[in-house]
Amino acid sequence: MVHNNHSIGGQGCFIGLVRDMAGDQKISEMELEHYPGMTEKQLKKIEKEARRRWPLQGVLIIHRYGLLKPGDRIVLVATTSEHREAALESCHFLIDWLKTKALFWKLESGESGKNWVKARDEDDDAANRWGRSLS
Repeated sequence: MVHNNHSIGGQGCFIGLVRDMAGDQKISEMELEHYPGMTEKQLKKIEKEARRRWPLQGVLIIHRYGLLKPGDRIVLVATTSEHREAALESCHFLIDWLKTKALFWKLESGESGKNWVKARDEDDDAANRWGRSLS
């Protein structure tokens, strides 16, 4: 992310994968939809909020869309900072906010047909623990 920068002391990284189960239902594929332009703008706002909260030297967010199969990588978040705590906390923050504030919609296909993934209270609770802002 930031090559030859020896002031970086920590890097946080998260890779999210498509699971093969949703509750007790087997999943064969997931299709992620988004609004081009609008989604990228929201991702930049989320990144900007992380940079406002922590002294980050690098941020990388890659979120896939389209048709994905179980085991496929769906999201990558990586952060770098002078200290590990900022890198790890900001990575955790970014994942929590991406889950609830990024403009993606998931359609799972499996044994019971196709189902849109609904928002979960646990995800909202995780995002809300960081407080609110998106200036």
